[in-house]
Amino acid sequence: MSVPNRPVRSDRQPDASRRALLAAGAALSLLPPFARAQEKYPSRPIEFVVPWGAGGGADQLARRVGKLLEPELGVSIPILNITGATGNTGTAKLLAAAPDGHTICILIGDTLASLAGGKGRWKLADVAPVGVMIRQPSGLFVKNDAKWKTFAELLADSRTNELKVGVTGFGSVDEILINQMNAKGHKFRVVPFAAPGERYASILGGHADVLIEQAGDVRTFLTSNQMRPLAFFADQPQTGYTDIPLAKDSGFGIVISQFRSIVVRAGTDPRHVATLASALEKVARSADFKQYLVDELAFADSFIPAAQAGAFLTSELDRIEANLPAKS
Repeated sequence: MSVPNRPVRSDRQPDASRRALLAAGAALSLLPPFARAQEKYPSRPIEFVVPWGAGGGADQLARRVGKLLEPELGVSIPILNITGATGNTGTAKLLAAAPDGHTICILIGDTLASLAGGKGRWKLADVAPVGVMIRQPSGLFVKNDAKWKTFAELLADSRTNELKVGVTGFGSVDEILINQMNAKGHKFRVVPFAAPGERYASILGGHADVLIEQAGDVRTFLTSNQMRPLAFFADQPQTGYTDIPLAKDSGFGIVISQFRSIVVRAGTDPRHVATLASALEKVARSADFKQYLVDELAFADSFIPAAQAGAFLTSELDRIEANLPAKS
């Protein structure tokens, strides 16, 4: 006897589209986290590594840029201060992170200088620049009531007496600039202070005689008459201090301006680098950032976009290596 066909309940009717969605969801859940993260960038907060202490020029730049980048990228950008080894400890943090664009780092001239002559534990090719943000000449500063009233007086004293100079670290641009003076018979001894606050306080507290720094970074000390400049390592007079002599006019022709750039780890997805570079360029072109450059007494044309930043870093490293002191 035949059994009549029974109607199938609608809630149990096979649904091809529903099965397809379930299958797709199951397949997605089996993908590794890295593959799923490619759907959107950035997909989480971006860590901003500052290889220097709080309060210094690199830290101030990161906090200003980070604040302006957050609305552009739609994620938070926490600042991580990781000091040591002329910026190399913080850079190691970047190089240990995944090359996924969720870690960025400040790279400055002093850290680049530490790579000169192949001395670094990493290479310039290990990072990818997304922009050079600020460039400033370095200068020599003393406590406001220091006995040296002019650069000439400082030079005369340093021929017979050893004077201590507070610098960012060994192997830095600071040390190169001081070494060129010592090569001509002066007696300056570099004393590294990784923490900016300690470096600034070194001449105020008598732990160093002279400070090598950028005018914008110590502007509050200058305007409050706690410090004063004696000379600048620059090709043109420093904005705001055009009456202060240039070191090159006294025979010290090596001029290497400080720069601060932002880099990611090499191997980062070019699309992510492009996203970062585009957002960073918007920040650099903003009225807020242009005013920041004015406040920092920096070059108005400081910004170098990603397309040209790599060539700039390479040329700076070549120039630093060309000016390393000759081995005795």
